[in-house]
Amino acid sequence: MNPQTQQMLMGVAMWIGVFAIFYFLLIRPQKKKDKQLKEMRQTLSVGDKVTTIGGIIANVAKVDEDYVTLEIGPSRTKVPFERWAIGTVESKKASE
Repeated sequence: MNPQTQQMLMGVAMWIGVFAIFYFLLIRPQKKKDKQLKEMRQTLSVGDKVTTIGGIIANVAKVDEDYVTLEIGPSRTKVPFERWAIGTVESKKASE
């Protein structure tokens, strides 16, 4: 094998290694996090205590396909939110 071919193969191997490092350190963990977030939003149920991505803490009053109605504040005002706006589930309803 001549030196030029060997140098080209080393360059290709280096780029494959860099891509593998980026995949395992950045891409794969982000995909796993996105999958968990999507699953959490799909399993919302009435009575769950949630926090929106805007920081509003509320209880789930109604769950539709694309929307979630939340009860906010002491007057229990009902406000619709899209599912993607739910950031975290603080606690599941007491019956679980």
